[in-house]
Amino acid sequence: MAAFYQELHMPTQGQTITRQLMHKLLVFTAREVDHRGGCLMLQDMGISLFIPPGAVVVGRQERVSLILVWDLSDAPSLSRSQGLVSPVVACGPHGASFLKPCTLTFKHCAQQPSHARVYGSNTTLLDTKAWKPLGRPGAHTSRDECRILLSHFSTVPSSPVTPASMAAILPCSTPRPGSHWEGQGPTPPGTSVASSSPTSARKGLQLAVFCSPLVPGQSHLQLRVYFLNNTPCALRWAVTNEQPHGGRLCGPCQLFDFTGARGDQCLKLTYISEGEAGWENVDDSSCQLVPHLHIWHGKCPFRSFCFRRKAANENEDCSAPVNEIIVTMHTYQDGLETKYMEILRFQASEEESWAAPPPVAQPPPCNRLPPELFEQLQMLLEPNSVTGNDWRRLASHLGLCGMKIRFLSCQRSPAAAILELFEEQNGSLQELHYLMTVMERLDCASAIQSYLSGTHSGSSPALLRGGAWDNQGLELDEKL
Repeated sequence: MAAFYQELHMPTQGQTITRQLMHKLLVFTAREVDHRGGCLMLQDMGISLFIPPGAVVVGRQERVSLILVWDLSDAPSLSRSQGLVSPVVACGPHGASFLKPCTLTFKHCAQQPSHARVYGSNTTLLDTKAWKPLGRPGAHTSRDECRILLSHFSTVPSSPVTPASMAAILPCSTPRPGSHWEGQGPTPPGTSVASSSPTSARKGLQLAVFCSPLVPGQSHLQLRVYFLNNTPCALRWAVTNEQPHGGRLCGPCQLFDFTGARGDQCLKLTYISEGEAGWENVDDSSCQLVPHLHIWHGKCPFRSFCFRRKAANENEDCSAPVNEIIVTMHTYQDGLETKYMEILRFQASEEESWAAPPPVAQPPPCNRLPPELFEQLQMLLEPNSVTGNDWRRLASHLGLCGMKIRFLSCQRSPAAAILELFEEQNGSLQELHYLMTVMERLDCASAIQSYLSGTHSGSSPALLRGGAWDNQGLELDEKL
């Protein structure tokens, strides 16, 4: 057990590690933080932990870890009236304390954020969880994020209990405008809403289609459709789960509005490409069901169809080119097919590039922000401000028009995208500091200033992983 925690809290040099430890599949990062503070981010997961300057005593270094738990057995035990709308996230080590609150941020997929409630468990990662609600519904949720202030990662005498593990839960029913939540204290499992005419709660799903490459001579092909919470880490779990089977994500995910108080999810096969070298479904049925609770409880279920190539005649050589397969599927909740349905289309062709991608021309070298500074600025600029003084204001200063800013808002991390655009144009730290000062984002300007003044440990501000920061003019073209 000691070796488990030792590996979990060992600094990862800014890397995000995915590993199975003690039969738990975990994604984690760890680093040492001093009085200057720091930021931990799980790459492509939408999860971050910000330790502000002054949170650690001067002269002391604190090891901090941020952990995404992919072990479904660690999720809160849910009733039929509760749905999981976020990942299970843990902070460590258990027992760490700070002079200033740290900010933990992770994504959720509740369609009514004000009705989602964050639950926490003040236990170590290997202990049995004791989940309890943290505050009232909506207290820690914004449009698509949960944001929690943490001063301790465990119980401390004379201090409030701060949980080490957290997740967001949504009740099946939500109050109509003007109604209220019953009681002021913690809500026990199964308690919903005190409303005589509640509305059905909803959460966003992403439907991800996976398939192995189509190669010459192939006679069978399996298609798998995952029903995932619409969070970045849920999709990364599916990608990781598919790797041993050679499955690859086929096109962008399709979004689906899933209702908590309705029926099972139906996946219906409606079309398979035909012709002399067409395909046929080898399953007994062209319609498959996913139990409602498997999706509502965030179990990441999938359903599959297996196809077989049809022979034109008995003497046809099955090694003849398969060419391609085209499939159309409809998916809907049972009882709602006449009101809401999504169409999934899949097409795969024989392409040697599936097995051996051609070499990609390397882009010209460009200046890069220090990794830790990039992550810190990303975390500061990502949350949408009421006044728009966030990544959108920076995009405007870089000359992007409204249409392109709206396009950026659809990216997984708009802040990262605009910072990468700044990097590609070889903008200097001094110029970025000036822009943040003009925007009156003094928090970002202060973070940049620590690098410019050399007070931050790491690379010299004169040369930062990509070239010298010696350009004098800010010449940024619209790249999008």
